[in-house]
Amino acid sequence: MSPEILAVFCGSTVRLAAPLFLAATGELVSERAGVLNMSVEGMMLTGAFAGAVGSWATGNPMLGLIIGVIAVIPVALLQAFLSNTLRANQIVTGIGINILVLGATTLAYREIFGARSRSEIPGLAKWAPPGLGELPVFGEALFRQTWLLYLGLALIALTAWVLARTALGLSIHACGVAPKAADKSGLSVTRTRYAAVLFTGIMSALAGCFLSIGDIHTFTEGMTSGAGYLAIAAVIFGNWKIGRTLLACLLFGAATALQFQLPALGIEVPNALLIMLPYLLALLAVGGLVGRQTAPAALTVPWRA
Repeated sequence: MSPEILAVFCGSTVRLAAPLFLAATGELVSERAGVLNMSVEGMMLTGAFAGAVGSWATGNPMLGLIIGVIAVIPVALLQAFLSNTLRANQIVTGIGINILVLGATTLAYREIFGARSRSEIPGLAKWAPPGLGELPVFGEALFRQTWLLYLGLALIALTAWVLARTALGLSIHACGVAPKAADKSGLSVTRTRYAAVLFTGIMSALAGCFLSIGDIHTFTEGMTSGAGYLAIAAVIFGNWKIGRTLLACLLFGAATALQFQLPALGIEVPNALLIMLPYLLALLAVGGLVGRQTAPAALTVPWRA
């Protein structure tokens, strides 16, 4: 593999892993607080659709991004209400929301753009950190990405710091491991879990906007294509630790990038096998075949004060 092709492969890996970074970080916080948020797929799709429509209608991708984030808040509140107030089964409600969002965005898309439209919409600009974009071979291919990626990395670093170094991070951890002890200490478990699900919604919306107005500059029906489920698998793969979760996202991104790189190298591999590779890795993670995983003790356990 030549350095130029390797640089393109690395750049594609980072670009394809970027929405997983964002969604998985949000999901990690939710699960650390004790809520398995299966609706992250639907939240991503809502953000992608609303961001695309907002950008198309206003001609301003920044407004589209804001609209995409705002549009996800009702979906996140619905998930939080079902999980924390009604104490409904978190897996069933999450899948139900995903199906509802898929139908709603498909219907709205066809009403606005038509059944076969591929209208290009204004997208977010690309940016490279000073000095890195001018590096030979790798600079342009690896570091010149949509600026939302760098904003996302800053948010992820901030999230890691909050989880590891602050009282808020300790509270989130307590709600997912020992909610009764957290309640006796005066912490509102329900309020903390609501906030964690809302944070997942915001990060998922950014992930969806990255797909529609950050990467391909259009919206297609069901364009998340299971990325939300990959984000959940990345959290499990990463054993509920943020660093390992990001590495899992990179692995999924690299597996997806192989779909485009291997044919370019003249390596004949059945396309169907390449398409299923990220999901096969996710299956191994969920099945516990990549090592022992220790989930938060109260994950999916409804809290009753």
